[in-house]
Amino acid sequence: MLNLLKDKKVIFFDVGYTLDMPASGDWMFTNKFLELAGEKLKQKTKTEIQRARDAGLRFLDQDHLIQSVEAEIRNFFDYFSVISDQLDLGLTEEERDRIARDRACNMKNYIPYPGIVEVLSTLSKTHQLGIISDTWPSIEQQLAYIGVSPYLSFCTFSCFVGVFKPDKRIYLDALNKCGIPAEETVFIDDAVRNLDGAAALGITPILIAANPASDVETDYLKIHDLRELIR
Repeated sequence: MLNLLKDKKVIFFDVGYTLDMPASGDWMFTNKFLELAGEKLKQKTKTEIQRARDAGLRFLDQDHLIQSVEAEIRNFFDYFSVISDQLDLGLTEEERDRIARDRACNMKNYIPYPGIVEVLSTLSKTHQLGIISDTWPSIEQQLAYIGVSPYLSFCTFSCFVGVFKPDKRIYLDALNKCGIPAEETVFIDDAVRNLDGAAALGITPILIAANPASDVETDYLKIHDLRELIR
């Protein structure tokens, strides 16, 4: 086991690019969206697409307190409406509904990283394990789908807190649920800014760089595969 973990009691994990990755290569532009947006999307420039993404994220940021999967579907329906309008994709109401429901309910949108069940199963014998994730209510089905739910003692999901990382309320919620001092906990995430938020409260950060885009220079301990935690 990684030496850093031996004197810790709780390990918190992010989900995206930590436990799993998007099947389409993009968390929001799913295979169903790419299928229905089709050729019109291919005609858009990177700048136009980024502008649409930014507009979509601004919409999502307006109210992230989402309490149910049905509310999540409605939220994604509106998100993809913004994307369609911004890029003039002409997606029909029925198509936007299909995309939104697929985004929330199709677990094949997620590919678990190799070895994650082995890692969490092993660590759960010596530590309490939890999740701190920017996500939506369907995350519960997602965690079950990738096989890690049985090993989790507590979860903090942004959609139930109403804010995204690195807002300190996310980490405080997680610490409150586990009842363990921050100094005895670890957080593994693929974004340095999220680790900064955890470290500011005394949580020990580890950068996971399974996604090449996360393989950046940092003073934090960096791993590339969760299996490094148990070797």
